[in-house]
Amino acid sequence: MTSTTPHATATTSTAVGEPPARFPDLVAAEWIKVRSLRSTPWVIVLVTLVVTGVAAARALADYNNFPSYDALTRRDHPFSLGDAFPAEAYLTLMLAAVAVGAIATVSEYGSGLIRTTTVAVPARGAVVLAKAVVQAVLWAVVGALVALCSFLVSQAILEGRDAAIPISDPDALRAFAASALLGPVCALVGLGLGVLIRHSATTVVAGSFVLLLLPVFFSSRKPLSAAFANAMVRNAWQRLAQIYGTPAEAYNGATVAGSWTVYVLWPLVALALALVVVRRRDV
Repeated sequence: MTSTTPHATATTSTAVGEPPARFPDLVAAEWIKVRSLRSTPWVIVLVTLVVTGVAAARALADYNNFPSYDALTRRDHPFSLGDAFPAEAYLTLMLAAVAVGAIATVSEYGSGLIRTTTVAVPARGAVVLAKAVVQAVLWAVVGALVALCSFLVSQAILEGRDAAIPISDPDALRAFAASALLGPVCALVGLGLGVLIRHSATTVVAGSFVLLLLPVFFSSRKPLSAAFANAMVRNAWQRLAQIYGTPAEAYNGATVAGSWTVYVLWPLVALALALVVVRRRDV
C-alpha cells in the first residue's frame, strides 16, 4: 500500500500534466499506422495495374473490332466510357478498398493495440473519425490516380480510331468523379463494418457481400426491388460512370442526383453506427 500510492500519484500527475491529444495528432498517428503496413503500397500498385490493364485491354478490343461496327456505333462510339471505366476492374478496386478500410480497424482489435490506443486517447469517437479521415484521403488519392490512368490509357488507344472522349466532356467528368470517389466510399463502409464486427475475415466477407454481391439479388422488374437496387453503391457507380449514349429509361428510375445521394449516405450511415457502437462496447 505504502509503495503503490506514490507511483499512482506520480502517474496521475503526469497524465494530468500532459495536454490531451489533438485531432491532427490522431490523424498523423493513424497515417503512420497505415503507411507502416507493407501491404498498403502493394495493394495500391496492384489495383492500379489491374484497373489500367483491363481498361487498355477493353480499348484494344474495340480498336481492333472498330471496322466491323455499324455506322451509328462508329459515329457515337458508346463503348468509350465503358472502356475507360470497366466494371470488372472497378469491382477489384471496391474489394481492395473495403478490405483495407476494414483491416485498418479490426487489426487493432486482433492485436490488442486498441487497448493501448484507448488508454492514450479515451475519446474513442475521435479515434474512429481520425481513421476515417486517413482512409478517405488515401483512397480519394488512389481513386483519382487509378481513374486518371485508366481514362488516359484507354482514350489514347481509341484516339487511333477517332473514338476517344475528351476529359472535358460532361459525361466523362461525371464518370471520372464517380470512379475516383468509389474507393473512399467503400473504404469508409469497410471501416464502419470493422468497428461493428471486429473480426477480420468476417468483416471482409460482410463488406464484399454488401457492396459487390447484394445488388445481384434485386430485380429490376419490380418497383420495390428496383428501388433497393438503385440504393446499392455498385449500381450507383454504374449509373454515374457508364452512361454515355444510353437512354435514361434504361436505369430503372435511378437518377444522377439519387446516385450521388447513395454515395453520401452509405459512408455516413456506416460511420454513424460505428461512432455509436464504439462508445458502448468494451475493447
